[in-house]
Amino acid sequence: MAITRSVSIDPNEIEETFVRGTGAGGQNVNKVASAVQLRFDLQNSPNIPEPMKRRVAALAGSRLTKDGVIVILANIHRDQPLNRAEAQARLVALLREGAYPPKPRIATRPTLASKTRRLDAKTNRSGIKQGRGRPRVDE
Repeated sequence: MAITRSVSIDPNEIEETFVRGTGAGGQNVNKVASAVQLRFDLQNSPNIPEPMKRRVAALAGSRLTKDGVIVILANIHRDQPLNRAEAQARLVALLREGAYPPKPRIATRPTLASKTRRLDAKTNRSGIKQGRGRPRVDE
């Protein structure tokens, strides 16, 4: 399975287990194991470079086990092949998102005009709020 031009994973690294799904399906949902639980050992995958592993692990969040295995459960569809394709697509999307390092943020400063607009808005708002108070009686 191709992730990027330089990174691909072997389909043998993916372990799929079929379980009974929840949701729509009528009586069929109680009889057929249409949901897919996909497991991919990220930590021990030889095809993924170490910096990419760190980024993907951060993106995976709660889908990553303590052993470094990504677990994806797909039970949206009533059909097993559709759920299988959905789980694989979500894994590929996760790996593609972590394939490239995030673009570094370049710090910028606010312009003089934006500072002036902000301070004018604060002054205007302050006047509106002061006008809501109890009227002062000048002697």
